[in-house]
Amino acid sequence: MSELFDEVDEDVRRDQLKKLWEQYSIYIVAGAFLIVAAVGGWRGYQYLEAKKAAEAGAAFDKAAELSEQNKHSEAEAAFTDLAAKAPSGYRMLARLRAAAEAGSRDPQAAVKLYDDIAADRSVSVPEQDLARVRAAGLLLETSTYPNMLQRLEPAAAPGATFRHTARELLALSAWRTNDATAARKWLDLIANDGETPPSLRSRAEALQALLPPVAKS
Repeated sequence: MSELFDEVDEDVRRDQLKKLWEQYSIYIVAGAFLIVAAVGGWRGYQYLEAKKAAEAGAAFDKAAELSEQNKHSEAEAAFTDLAAKAPSGYRMLARLRAAAEAGSRDPQAAVKLYDDIAADRSVSVPEQDLARVRAAGLLLETSTYPNMLQRLEPAAAPGATFRHTARELLALSAWRTNDATAARKWLDLIANDGETPPSLRSRAEALQALLPPVAKS
């Protein structure tokens, strides 16, 4: 008797599954198709992105080779083109390199390119600070200390990635304009920062020795 009931239950389950399949098979097939399509699409996207990155890397290397051959105008054009078309990682590197190449022919044009990067809110803070530092380096001999301070103060803040170079540039700018107080302020920050690179610390100590002694009150 139990075997009979088992056979009946099996028939009932089979009928229920058949009805479910007839009712929902189109949705099951569609769902499976969507899963396959999604996986295929993702794989295709990964392939295309990898291909773009490889092409951008090759183009970046070619532009760098032009720079090494002192073909700065051609290198600048290549980096500018790359900055407009490359994936995001290479795009920022290309913008920085294009500005550096422009500096060989027109420092003011390079400063403008660096300033555009520093003002771009889509750019990370360290990259903004790097652009500020590079622009300030080009302006060191011609800019006033207040202008340099306005440019570099954010990059010279505690914890900033490029604070050491920013502080050195500010100290040099202050020294160049005979502002011993400001120069000493930045040199003290360099001396008291335990993460200051040894070479920069040595340069700061040499500059410190050139400053007049602090007047005794």
